[in-house]
Amino acid sequence: MTISKNNFFKIERGGINTTFQDGGRKNLSHIGIPTSGAMDIRNYILSNALLKKNLNSAVIEFAYQGPLLKYYGDKIFAVITGNVKFQIIKNNNKIIEGEPYKVFLVQNHDQIDIQSTNKTVYGYLSISETFILNESWGSISTNTKAKIGSNNGEKLNNDQQIYIDHTNKNVSLTKLNFINSKIENIRVIKATNFDYFSKKSKDIFFNRGFKVTKLTDRMGMRLEGNNLENIVSSNIKSEGLIKGVVQVPSDGNPIIMLADHGTIGGYPKIANVISADFDKVAQLTPGSLIKFKEVSLKEAERLFQLYLLETKNIISQIL
Repeated sequence: MTISKNNFFKIERGGINTTFQDGGRKNLSHIGIPTSGAMDIRNYILSNALLKKNLNSAVIEFAYQGPLLKYYGDKIFAVITGNVKFQIIKNNNKIIEGEPYKVFLVQNHDQIDIQSTNKTVYGYLSISETFILNESWGSISTNTKAKIGSNNGEKLNNDQQIYIDHTNKNVSLTKLNFINSKIENIRVIKATNFDYFSKKSKDIFFNRGFKVTKLTDRMGMRLEGNNLENIVSSNIKSEGLIKGVVQVPSDGNPIIMLADHGTIGGYPKIANVISADFDKVAQLTPGSLIKFKEVSLKEAERLFQLYLLETKNIISQIL
């Protein structure tokens, strides 16, 4: 793709952890390549659906404080999803308070100031046009731990320019009334090493709360509050990991594997977060208290089908 120098964002402030993401990489764990991709899949999909784009299009994902972007070029349209506070600073210095899930116009020299997420972690910025990015293994998703993906595997930094393939798309100023719901319990199924843990620890896992610590990033979420006793072995032969699996190292504090998790690990696994609840897990901020609830594999599959149907129904309100 030929890079046009006429249409681009300049990053005035990079934000805390701003990266390019899409739906992630598929079927590469066997060669050590993580899936990566958007942390909150539903909000990612909605950002593209609101602009009537391919749902797997590249977006900017940000955490906590987002970027400040100044636009140069022909008009485009954009949308931000998630519980996000942001402003559009027009080229005449007029300030417009942004509304998540509402498409807005971006003109030459306008700025988008993504100030913060609200009691959540991740938000998404999609544009009507196409970011010009390099793919790695069929995805533009950036994994900063592995240094793979677009932007040379790095998060976005001050003074960078993000080029856009501009095709003059006409987009309606769509708005979606959407509320990010929360659930009291995180539902899980038993994992392969469930029986490594004492009966007391199993009872603790399902009946007491855990706190999300500050040691949390796109790779994993470390919990604390109730140590889990391993009665077999605190280390096992390294084996494959999947997103959402709950590992328990020797200190007894569980770790939930997130989008950029390693593909193998040697800590016993007590449970796995069901796919239907992963978006909500990804949005938990440090200090959040969570409880786990066991469901059967059959119930987990039913809940995921319901999650897909709910997402489809939400999108139908846009289209």
